Amino acid sequence: MSLLRRMRDITVASLNEHLERAEDPVRLIDQYLAAQREQLQQSERLYQQCVTHAASLRQQYLTALETKEKREQQALLALKAGEEHMARIVLQEKLQAEEKSEQYRELYEQAKQSILDLDEELQQLKADYKEVADKRSYYLARMESARLQQRLHARSSVSQDASPRMFGRLEERVSDMELHARTLRDVRRMGRESYYGAGNPAVDAELEALRNRLNQEGTNNHEQTIPLTKR
Repeated sequence: MSLLRRMRDITVASLNEHLERAEDPVRLIDQYLAAQREQLQQSERLYQQCVTHAASLRQQYLTALETKEKREQQALLALKAGEEHMARIVLQEKLQAEEKSEQYRELYEQAKQSILDLDEELQQLKADYKEVADKRSYYLARMESARLQQRLHARSSVSQDASPRMFGRLEERVSDMELHARTLRDVRRMGRESYYGAGNPAVDAELEALRNRLNQEGTNNHEQTIPLTKR
């Protein structure tokens, strides 16, 4: 496992551990994402440097290989021309170019493997970044849901607490009004009964006067009807 991958595993593990205790997980994730973006940028720059270096090694390898083949052809032509001494010199250069091409070929193969490893780790870093970014969206959605639930419960509590008190006060006011109306009605009724009812001296006197008047009228009517009967 490479150093970059070990650092990535440690970082992700630390993030998960801190998220469990964080009061503001979104802020913590934002900090992590900022660090990850910086690491991604550095890794991408390193990747480009590796690609550029591998291209240079490949060019060195191909140049040495071309020189080797060219010196071999030159040695063959010198030998055909009977110039053995020249053929030896050219073959010496051919061996040097062959050794050089082999050295650069090995370096180029190593660079290609490094590029493949680095590309794999870059893809993993990008996947981790996306996963954490998605987790940020999830936590943000959870926090918003919790905030809305708190507001909903707060409004419900206020409504539930206020409604009974409001109707209780209204009930008390209406009851007071009804009691006041009944009290006035009872007072008026009692006044009428005491004024017009039995046992009132003024009423008794009036009734007695009316009775005497009726009796008097009855006597007069009786006296007037007797002479008429005799004629």
